[in-house]
Amino acid sequence: MFHSWLDRWDERRALRGEEGKKATDFVLDAERAFPGAKRITSIEEFCDLADQAVADPTFFDEPTASDQGFEREGGWLKFPSDISTDVEQNNVVLAKITESGAFNQAMVIFHHWNATAWNRQIASYFSQRGITVVEIAMPYHFERSRPGSAHADYMLSPNLGRTIQSVRQAVLDGRKLIRWLKSEGYREISVLGMSLGSWVAALVAAHDLAVSKASLFLTAGSLADMVWTGRATRTIRDSLGPEIELTDLRRAWGSLNLENYAHSLARPGLDLHVVLAKRDKVVLPELSQRFMQRLKDADAQPNILELNCGHYSLAIPPYILLAGLSLKRFLSRAHFGRSGR
Repeated sequence: MFHSWLDRWDERRALRGEEGKKATDFVLDAERAFPGAKRITSIEEFCDLADQAVADPTFFDEPTASDQGFEREGGWLKFPSDISTDVEQNNVVLAKITESGAFNQAMVIFHHWNATAWNRQIASYFSQRGITVVEIAMPYHFERSRPGSAHADYMLSPNLGRTIQSVRQAVLDGRKLIRWLKSEGYREISVLGMSLGSWVAALVAAHDLAVSKASLFLTAGSLADMVWTGRATRTIRDSLGPEIELTDLRRAWGSLNLENYAHSLARPGLDLHVVLAKRDKVVLPELSQRFMQRLKDADAQPNILELNCGHYSLAIPPYILLAGLSLKRFLSRAHFGRSGR
């Protein structure tokens, strides 16, 4: 009875999330996705470029190492993004800092898709326990939103190239923020990602050795499969379906597939924590389990918590309390890295 009610609660929340979402055109836009790419007209050409990006170890590296442009005012930090887009507001990164008073540990939070509020509860809870919390606005979110848009439609869309550009921008912004935190004296850096934010957090952790702990809430490996099957991305699937097969979409978004970075996520020096929802209709459990198996095959040993709730109902008691306690234990334990487990 309770779980039937929980499923209905999740569906009502999903319906509210659909408000304002509109189907948009399928577009390749390879020149946005791949620096230096020429205009192409076929899915096969796009996939060839995507395969090269997966094989390129520098695809998510920062283009510059400039420390210029950081502006700190109270609990807010602003700095220029290293990727320039056609939305001016999106080119300045905003981060909210909740200080702990110590410089031992900082945690960078990447929110879920279409987040509209900073997570004051998480920030307050962990800052009171000695962890400085830094919430970063992902592309097209918060003050970075595209004028006139009802949701972050440029972050995740049937425009293949813009989606890659947006996720890559989020990763580069996160890495630039982490470099600033290290320069400020923070010794241990953790990342926390929620839903779409978990893809960004995992890509940051896979490519940045400064990250020693990564916590991924409601995650999976293949972003293509999540969009194709997920409850929250139906309008995107409606635009993709007539134009591209799932097998080609997997190739096209291969650089965003966390399964392709399983060995990097299994690197010594990185601890992994994962929270999954068994009744998830947005990130299907079978996709999450496939990713967990890929991590284990790569010799990672993620700390996994599975809760019998849905994607949205993770945010309500008792599930959010259980997830929060699990995260607290993960962040509090001594860091040994993979070789020390």
